[in-house]
Amino acid sequence: MSTETDPPDEKDVEYRHQPTHARNRSLSAPLRIDLTDAMIEPTNRPSSSRATSRALSGAPKPEAPAITLPRQREAVRHFAMDLGGSLVKLVYFSAGASDASGTQGGTQGGRLHFRKFPSKRLDECMDFIEFKKLHVGGDGGEGGDGVSVKATGGGAYKYGTTFQERLGITLQKEDEMACAVAGANFLLETIRDEAFTYRNDEKVFISKDDLTRESLFPYLLVNIGSGVSIIKVDKDGHERVSGSNIGGGTFWGLCRLLTGLKDYDEMLKLSAEADNAKVDMLVGDIYGRGRGYPNIGLSSETIASSFGRVVMDEGSLDDYSKADITLSLLRMISYNIAHIATMNAAKYDLKRIFFGGYFIRNHSYTMNTISFAVDFWSKGEMKAMFLRHEGFLGALGAFLQDVEAQKNLSNAAQGSWIEKFIKCSVPPKGMGKKKLSSTMPSPARPRSSQKSRRASENDSSDAFRRMSLGEGSGVDVDGQPRVSTGGNSLDYITPTESYSEEEDLSSGEETPTLSRLDDPTQLLNSAGLQVGVLHLEPTLAKFPLLREESEYDPNIFDMLTDTTEREYWLDILERLQPGLVERALVSDPTSADVKERAESFDTVFKSHLSRLREEPAAYGRIGLGDLFEMREECLRFFRFTDVYEDVKKQENESALLVLPDLLAEIDSLNDDERLLAIIEGVLAGNIFDWGSQGTLDLYRNGTILEIYRKARSTVNRPWAIDDYDALRERMNGPKARNYRKALLFCDNSGADVILGMIPFARELLKRGADVVLIANGLPAINDITANELEVVLRSAASLDLCLSDAITSGALSVVSSGSGSPCLDFRRLSNDACVAARDADLIILEGMGRAIHTNYRAKFACDTLKLAMIKNQRLAEQLIGPKGAMWDCVARFEPGSLSNP
Repeated sequence: MSTETDPPDEKDVEYRHQPTHARNRSLSAPLRIDLTDAMIEPTNRPSSSRATSRALSGAPKPEAPAITLPRQREAVRHFAMDLGGSLVKLVYFSAGASDASGTQGGTQGGRLHFRKFPSKRLDECMDFIEFKKLHVGGDGGEGGDGVSVKATGGGAYKYGTTFQERLGITLQKEDEMACAVAGANFLLETIRDEAFTYRNDEKVFISKDDLTRESLFPYLLVNIGSGVSIIKVDKDGHERVSGSNIGGGTFWGLCRLLTGLKDYDEMLKLSAEADNAKVDMLVGDIYGRGRGYPNIGLSSETIASSFGRVVMDEGSLDDYSKADITLSLLRMISYNIAHIATMNAAKYDLKRIFFGGYFIRNHSYTMNTISFAVDFWSKGEMKAMFLRHEGFLGALGAFLQDVEAQKNLSNAAQGSWIEKFIKCSVPPKGMGKKKLSSTMPSPARPRSSQKSRRASENDSSDAFRRMSLGEGSGVDVDGQPRVSTGGNSLDYITPTESYSEEEDLSSGEETPTLSRLDDPTQLLNSAGLQVGVLHLEPTLAKFPLLREESEYDPNIFDMLTDTTEREYWLDILERLQPGLVERALVSDPTSADVKERAESFDTVFKSHLSRLREEPAAYGRIGLGDLFEMREECLRFFRFTDVYEDVKKQENESALLVLPDLLAEIDSLNDDERLLAIIEGVLAGNIFDWGSQGTLDLYRNGTILEIYRKARSTVNRPWAIDDYDALRERMNGPKARNYRKALLFCDNSGADVILGMIPFARELLKRGADVVLIANGLPAINDITANELEVVLRSAASLDLCLSDAITSGALSVVSSGSGSPCLDFRRLSNDACVAARDADLIILEGMGRAIHTNYRAKFACDTLKLAMIKNQRLAEQLIGPKGAMWDCVARFEPGSLSNP
């Protein structure tokens, strides 16, 4: 698990406003994140088959797992800023901790964090930089040259002296347009589900395969800050082709003058309850109620003149509500920007228009309005597209202006950047009622829709509860120590802050807990979370044997579009929570704060579920596998690293006692009988899944061996999905050829892997194949990890000569998948697993999570066998039909394009 540690003395930091000039390396020097030979350096798990064989034979191993960058020479703490007229946006990169030996060579990957502060509160931004020691960089030592920081925006010139005097920072100015383009290109080419269209309160994410370097360019980038810049972007560069002085600052300024409101998010929230028809002149006001101008496509509710109704009514400012005025202003500015953008796109024959900048704020009404206008003025030929990191294009681009940063970060392998939300979701103590965010109505009607009103109610001031992290915990939500300032916790959270930062707690630090929550299920809604932290995982890559990868989607159903399935699985996960909380308590009985941590885990994860009910696209396009991984990440954050550790150990020991007799029984059978017995053993073993309510019910009525024997006696053909005959023909038929190399993706501990997958691996070994057992890199429910599998395999080898010889020769090895979920995404697999796949001609996916919930429809270049016992009635009916039932079995064999003739 990747962790981030701060300098040892950071817990004792005090804030002083005198200059604290950093005297180490210049941050304008090349940012060198060297991904050469990046690899997982695991606990008890070597990174190659040969090393695995030595490990299984008892060779010494490193003490702790880490993602290592072996060529990385120093820890990187690098940041850049976009100092706009209204907001200061900050992007910073934090490297992981050094390895257990403390050497610099063990530096882990890293993360990109996103923060923002009002420009008028620049001191808060500098306080944050000082607190995080971002201006120090390197090792934090004294001496050396002053620090230069990449910065863009007008504030880079305006506030240069301020940063120099306060922090000793020299702002190295970067071109504003170039930075916005660099940031947009990086996000569009690198981050999955970054871009989306928006119509009628619905996000439709654009596949990365539709945004390749060949298909992305040219496009129009409309960057809406205080004003508007319109930029034509192509492969070779960019050109500012237009702009407008009517932008976000216009809306903010006019709204403040007309309504007295000062906070931007408060303005957006107020517009949710508005009816702009009371301020604007509509087409229907001119032609008569309900009458439009259909000849040119104008409905009666189309705005004919913004604020024109005021002239008709001869009213004064006091006659109109602040909400109606705010919405009228918002629509006027949004339509104007969209109109100018569409005309420029038409002029340069561009079909894609990407809108960015903090004017949008992921605000539903604004996006609906812009989308409607672009569609209307282009007669449906153009699409308005939006970016999830919309407000940070300039800051991210400034960060990337460093040549080495751009080279190393932009060229990272696809799948290396992963967005995570888990640990950034808890507002810190003292937040009070500052957060304001809501889902707004469609431009089709100015009045709030029922859905929007529900969202607005959830975001009302009553939802913004104060949340304590526990008195004396000494640590705030992002893993930083709390600092006393006159008895109050110092907050670096502004009224417009979206709590998008996430930093793991270091081992041994206290973990934040939640208490006094009036409405825990609304926690995430009130946090206004939209943007997560981008994790750089240099060891993850696309699986090379994946066929038709452009069409690959690991999930069996789409949680965004399938409301029924989404609600069903959110309900299932919520119903499983009490049992998981109980396991968390049992897993750490000696810890004084275990109860608080378990309750906090329960609250935070339920808040994520609640957020997804209200806004299914809040975290991008996620599937069931992502939800399972989200739950595991949540557990890890609250220091529950493996809540089933004791259960897995006990089940492994019990299954190993039975293994010798099972192998002897298998060896006594002929080829066909033996193959069938092995497949039956895998299916029977797969019944042991602590993530299934059905399995939990079985555990209450029997021991592991009793359950296994009963399952083995009832797993008889024909199975619900039965391709066994094709498998038997391939392995035992007249034209059968032995496989060269098999990759076995393992599922659960205990009988599943020991009495199911290990006998299958042994059979393949006897037939001359090399076998790689692939298991999780991190714990997930009772799934076996690569570390645990090595221990189990050594024990099994002591009981069987065939296994022992295979380990010694290197024919049998263990590799981590790099996953920490019960499911599997072949777009993000460990480099070790990808290397192992190079000459493989058989893949075996075992378990409901890896073979059904995900990858049931996946196609591979080599032969694939998917084996699972279905432990969910609804899933059985969907997969098999009305006759599908609990405990039905799946044996799906799919020949690959690389199959032997």
